[in-house]
Amino acid sequence: MMRSAAPVSITGMGCITAAGATLAANIAALDAGLRNPLPPSLFTVEKNHPVFMADLPGADASVFAALPDARFLAGARLLAGCSRTVRLAAHAALEALGNAGLDPRSLAGARVGICLGTSVGTALEFYDLYCAVRVGKDAPLDELHGYLKSNPALALARILRPSGATIGPVQCVTNACSSGADAIGIAARWIRDGLCDIALCGGTDALARITYLGFASLRLTSADACLPFDKNRNGLNLGEGAAILVLESPERARGRKRSGTVLGYGTATDAHHLTAPHPEARGLVLALDQALTQAGARREDVAFINAHGTATPTNDAAEGAFFKQHFPQTPFVATKGGTGHTLGAAGAVEAVFTLAHLARGLLPASPGFTEEDPAIGVSPVAVPTAVSGSVAMSQSLAFGGNNSVLILGKGDAPCPW
Repeated sequence: MMRSAAPVSITGMGCITAAGATLAANIAALDAGLRNPLPPSLFTVEKNHPVFMADLPGADASVFAALPDARFLAGARLLAGCSRTVRLAAHAALEALGNAGLDPRSLAGARVGICLGTSVGTALEFYDLYCAVRVGKDAPLDELHGYLKSNPALALARILRPSGATIGPVQCVTNACSSGADAIGIAARWIRDGLCDIALCGGTDALARITYLGFASLRLTSADACLPFDKNRNGLNLGEGAAILVLESPERARGRKRSGTVLGYGTATDAHHLTAPHPEARGLVLALDQALTQAGARREDVAFINAHGTATPTNDAAEGAFFKQHFPQTPFVATKGGTGHTLGAAGAVEAVFTLAHLARGLLPASPGFTEEDPAIGVSPVAVPTAVSGSVAMSQSLAFGGNNSVLILGKGDAPCPW
């Protein structure tokens, strides 16, 4: 394949969701078909539709243990006062750095960019602050300071500042449920343009009452475990988590094993509806064409696809129409039945899942899927399925009509999954 943009090396990955506190644990849970959504435990609501919660107390302990010496104590103290969204990101970032053979001290002298996507942000911790400001009350200064320091990209930059790295660019992407995928695409562009040597990128989101109520008001949540693409699907389960990738320039990564490559990225908007995708997936087709062009790839080069697969009637129908027209013979997998919809983190979580599946040449059965919907006419893989090839695709659809596509390449690192 002739490429129009140089592949960007992925040298490390980290992930935390309700399915596991590491990427390996997540893949093992998907392989085992584990799914255990529970009523919300961090906030109270009238309708206790199930959600997927991550084990953050365990994650916090691992983050503090991973910060290497006294220089990073200020970062640890900062992290302790940050939002759940930030702490999820820090956990995944330190796993990703370790996976890349790096620790914060090894970043000295490097130019390190940080690009993180989020949709929920600080909504869990600062719900009362929002409510007070909305009715004209003064915001307490301590809460306002907490809000200002909980931008996940800036918080991670502060935690890593003692490393001696030159930190920047730093960007927080808030593009609804495509935010994590968009952050990866943006960071890959930074590497290609020589703006940084290393980029930490991905997505992070924690569950929050306001988010839960918003999705419930749209009647998009299910009272049961969700069933992506299934005939009997009736809504999504919300989830939370984070996934971070370490991207490096070809010069810096030369001679080292790679977990994969970012080959192409595309993004486009349907301009159709605030919360529903275009039924013909027009924006998704535009994003696909952009990503394939950047990768120098063709549709037939794609070995498999990670579907957005929320288990809502309209989303799955639009994606199904897209698959039937553009990838009628290409297998696809939907994993939100095992993690819930992690919102701004989803595009990054599913990107690292895609790279793991590509590395081992195996797709897990799609959690929750048992019966094809004749109105869709296509099905995700329902049993573990071997795949071959070196190119895969992950797509994210979002409120506002946003559509983002990542074309990812197989790495040469030994497969640990």
